[in-house]
Amino acid sequence: MYQRGGTNISMVKMSPDIFPCSDDEGNLDIEIEMFGVKKENIELKMVEDGFFVRAKREENGVGYAGTYAFCCGVVPEKAVARYADGKLYVKVPYRESTETVNVEIQ
Repeated sequence: MYQRGGTNISMVKMSPDIFPCSDDEGNLDIEIEMFGVKKENIELKMVEDGFFVRAKREENGVGYAGTYAFCCGVVPEKAVARYADGKLYVKVPYRESTETVNVEIQ
């Protein structure tokens, strides 16, 4: 429960918008939109095949939470994250480079 002005309000939980993309250097770049949260209220946990993110906006009780899987393994110990302008930017290298194959579309 979240309390505002003496009134108890249930926390609203939302899944943040996630935009993953591979770069040309063998990394996975992830952009996570969580507007209105403070950097110190963000929790990010990562394993080789996915990640969990949670954050809370203190002023209105909105919480963001989500668990996401990666298509390919990553090296979580080498992940770097920064928060700016309502977005969490994460860069993590893929565990192994994999060769891609063009698939003909019929």
